[in-house]
Amino acid sequence: MQFAYAIFYVQDVAATLDFYERAFAQRRRFLSPQGDYGELDTGGTALAFASLGLMRSLGKSPRPAEPSAPSGEIAFTTTDVPAAVARAVAAGASLVRAPQTMPWGQTIAYVNDADGVLVELCTPVAPPSPDQP
Repeated sequence: MQFAYAIFYVQDVAATLDFYERAFAQRRRFLSPQGDYGELDTGGTALAFASLGLMRSLGKSPRPAEPSAPSGEIAFTTTDVPAAVARAVAAGASLVRAPQTMPWGQTIAYVNDADGVLVELCTPVAPPSPDQP
């Protein structure tokens, strides 16, 4: 099997795609004619969004993201975390945690997207050198 996409449930799919294009420099791959499902072209695995209304019509009981109690996150890697945070906040994201360098050398920051989904902006994790376990 191959992991194909992750789907987050949102109020307004088109607005969410627009936000991700502006905040995180992502490119829209697809938006359904009804506007209730869309995908971003993020490489081999798509980041997708479905409307809460569509999920309800399919018999699911979705709920909006809860910023104070996230159950997951989206992560984007970048070489310039402070600039990525500034771009995201300028596009309407809410700062959760300012950039910080972790003991293992990775720089991380967190914002909430316009729907309250937690988004990590971070430098790539460096693989251990051959002499490290």
